[in-house]
Amino acid sequence: MPLYEYTCRECEHSFEALVSEGEEVECPECHSDRLERHWSLPARPRTTSQPLPLNCPPDLPPCGPGCCRL
Repeated sequence: MPLYEYTCRECEHSFEALVSEGEEVECPECHSDRLERHWSLPARPRTTSQPLPLNCPPDLPPCGPGCCRL
């Protein structure tokens, strides 16, 4: 489901909504369907200055399917 940004043309409320194909969207404030959809830019992934640890701490549960302790 894509995330879209909208502005209501009735009350000028701006909001985001997860919308599946064919789903009708309405303003959460005034319930109008007179909406303007805006272009959304994807968020930039965060970068860290430190590398991710290669070994899981032994006192914690496995970190996932690719965990080195499985």
